[in-house]
Amino acid sequence: MYKLYIAVLYRGIRVALKIRELRDGMRRVDVEGEISEISEPRIVNLRAGGQARVADAMLQDDTGSIKLSLWDEQIDKVSVGSRVRIENGYINSFRGEVRLNVGKYGKLHVLS
Repeated sequence: MYKLYIAVLYRGIRVALKIRELRDGMRRVDVEGEISEISEPRIVNLRAGGQARVADAMLQDDTGSIKLSLWDEQIDKVSVGSRVRIENGYINSFRGEVRLNVGKYGKLHVLS
């Protein structure tokens, strides 16, 4: 069972993990990679009421790839080929697939 994972610190600087190092249940992860695919956004009903747009993207680095869930304004920030950094994200399994989520406390930065 995986417990809380904090991004690797090197001389006081947070270092991004490689995609191959990500496991279901990890929290507070930093990951960098390139968007290689983005699905068409779809509308979902939220448990708290209301609706939101969601799209699945594929994030890859030199060690592998993982699905990335993008919500609302995050979808408009990225395109195929964008280099991004996810800070304070988490990993879970949804419909049998391990995926990376930015979440409420995470941040998506577009690097290029």
